[in-house]
Amino acid sequence: MSFAIAHRPIGPDQPPFIIAEMSGNHNQSLERALAIVEAAAKAGAHALKLQTYTPDTMTLDLDEAEFRVASDDALWGGKSLYKLYAEAYTPWDWHAPIMQRAQALGMLCFSTPFDETAVDFLESLNVPAYKIASFENADLPLIRRVAATGKPMIISTGMATLAELDETVQAARAAGCGELVLLKCTSTYPASPINTNIRTIPHLRELFGCEVGLSDHTMGVGVSVAAVALGATVIEKHFTLSRADGGVDSAFSLEPAELASLVIETERAWQALGRVSYGPTASERPSLAYRRSLYVVRDLKAGDMLTNESVRAIRPGLGLPPKYLDQVLGKRVNRDVKRGTALGWELLG
Repeated sequence: MSFAIAHRPIGPDQPPFIIAEMSGNHNQSLERALAIVEAAAKAGAHALKLQTYTPDTMTLDLDEAEFRVASDDALWGGKSLYKLYAEAYTPWDWHAPIMQRAQALGMLCFSTPFDETAVDFLESLNVPAYKIASFENADLPLIRRVAATGKPMIISTGMATLAELDETVQAARAAGCGELVLLKCTSTYPASPINTNIRTIPHLRELFGCEVGLSDHTMGVGVSVAAVALGATVIEKHFTLSRADGGVDSAFSLEPAELASLVIETERAWQALGRVSYGPTASERPSLAYRRSLYVVRDLKAGDMLTNESVRAIRPGLGLPPKYLDQVLGKRVNRDVKRGTALGWELLG
C-alpha cells in the first residue's frame, strides 16, 4: 500500500505526511497567500494544499433559500453560496506562484479540484497528486476524471456511507488510480472530538486496502496525534497565519506554532508505535542495575542466620531478585559478610 507523492514516501514505515490546507485563509491577498506558504514550510509541513474552483463552477449566483447557508450555521449562516465561494476561492492565476514558492521551500503543493475544468487546469501545472473534498466524494464523474490522470488521490470520507465509499473507491481504481489515501473526516466546522470517530481509520485500511489518514477539523492537535496511533499516515489541517485575522476558515485553522507542534507530536506518536516488544530494550539494559535486589543490611559473621533484620530488598539490582527472599530467610552465611553486600547463592552454607 505504501507509495510516494513526488519524492515523499507515504506509509506506515514513514513519519506522517502533514498537509497544510490554505483554503480561503489568504483573504483574497496573494501576498498573504505566499506568507502562508512560507509559514507552513517553516513549521515543517510536508505539503501545502489549495482549492481550485470559481464561484461559477461551484453554484449559481442566486440568493434564494436553497442557495444560502443555513441561518443557524455558526460560521457562514445566511450567506449565499455564491458570495461565500467568491470570498473563499483562490484565483487561478495565483496557483503557479504559490506552487513555485512551495517548491522553492521544499514543500509539495497540490490542490482539490471541484470540476473537470479545474482538473484540466491543474494538469497544466503538473501537480503531483489530487485531493477530493468530502462534499465531492460521491461525484463519480469527477472521481473518474481525476483517477484518469494516474496520479495519487487523497479522498476525504466525510458524510459518505460505506456503500458510497465502496462506489467511490471502485470508480477511482477502475479509472486508473493505483495510489489511494482515504481520510477519515467529519464535515462540521469546527468538528468536535466526540463526533470524530477515529476508530474508523484502521477499519478503512482493512476494508479498502489503502493508505489512511485524517482530515481534521477539530481544534488543537490531540485528535491528529491519536489518529497516528491508530495507523493514520496522512494528516490534513487547515492553516492560517492568525485566527484573529479572520477569514472564511480561520476559526478552525491552526496557527504557525500549532502546526509546528502538529508536525513534531505526530512524528513522536509514529516513533512511539514501534513493534510488539517485551523485556528490556537495549537502551533500558543499564537501568536493570537500579531494580531492587536482596542485600545484606548488617554485618554478619560466618554461620549467622539470615533474617528480616539482616537482609532486605533494596536498590541497586546486583543481588538475587526479591522473589527469592522467602527461600533465603533462615539460611546461614558461610563467611563473614559486610553490610551492603549483594546477596548471592555463593554466600549461603
